[in-house]
Amino acid sequence: MKAVLMTEAGEPEVLQIQDVPDLKIQNDTELLVRLHAAGINPIDTKLRQRGTFYPEQMPAILGCDGAGVVEAVGSGVQHFQVGDEVYFCAGGIGVSGTGNYAEFAVVEERMVAHKPTSLSFTEAAAAPLVLITAWEALYDRGRLESGQRVLIHAGAGGVGHVAIQLAKLKGAEVCTTVSSQEKVRFVRQLGADHPILYTQTDFVKASLDWAGGEGVDLAFDTVGGKTFYDTFPAVRVYGDVVTILEPDATHTNWKIARSRNLRISLELMLTPMFQGLVAAQQHQANILKQCAGWIDEGKLKIHLSQTFPLKDAAAAHKALESGSITGKIALLIE
Repeated sequence: MKAVLMTEAGEPEVLQIQDVPDLKIQNDTELLVRLHAAGINPIDTKLRQRGTFYPEQMPAILGCDGAGVVEAVGSGVQHFQVGDEVYFCAGGIGVSGTGNYAEFAVVEERMVAHKPTSLSFTEAAAAPLVLITAWEALYDRGRLESGQRVLIHAGAGGVGHVAIQLAKLKGAEVCTTVSSQEKVRFVRQLGADHPILYTQTDFVKASLDWAGGEGVDLAFDTVGGKTFYDTFPAVRVYGDVVTILEPDATHTNWKIARSRNLRISLELMLTPMFQGLVAAQQHQANILKQCAGWIDEGKLKIHLSQTFPLKDAAAAHKALESGSITGKIALLIE
């Protein structure tokens, strides 16, 4: 089969399309999926730049997100059959025999969900990681409840644009930071109540004013660095802050968080994959199943801004690293 291999850590040019051995089902609970598309996520570019989590297993196939058609099933598979259209977040972190920048993938049944029928394969492949991340951050870590007020950073981004919609589905009010008037219009279409153009406005003051001076109930940080710490005074006393980035010690300022008794949560949706947590992997597949229903009911949308052919994975990485992408990008595998 053809696959894009990461031959070494470095610039996008280290991604090269090559012929690799065909995959086969090894366990009776696995599916062989003919991939039609793969999502591109920031974790892909980070692994390409610095190296994968398993450098001894190089070269690697990147790509955690995939969508395609079931080609074969193991004898123990219960919920899928040949011909089913599926989507999932599995592999792509450097383990040999995994990764979705390829024509085929072998995936454990417990990590797979039926694809939303209303989405194309490219749209579906762009969805799993951001759906799971936003769900776990808002619902599991942040314990978001109806009627609460939430601040979502970078609301026009991959995770952010999904988070806005999930927050609204929970019955929350949403303010969100964006960088341009075009993105202001975009997040309003997603249901954001109060876009904050952070390039012109102090987002802390704007959040506090919007929340009646007390602060938001929950802040969701998808940016990291100084933004994470700067967010603390925008959150009410006994409120929640969830971040998907590792806090940067050089910007440490925990006094405000401590004085406000903030509950700080870290979200990494890859943990179940890293640690082989079966129940957590099943939970993530259930998230995809629930979201597929909402998508097909028209309650949840995935914004796909660009697609690239598989052979142009390097160009897709360059586009993502430019920082100008609204929503998601994906690879089309034909």
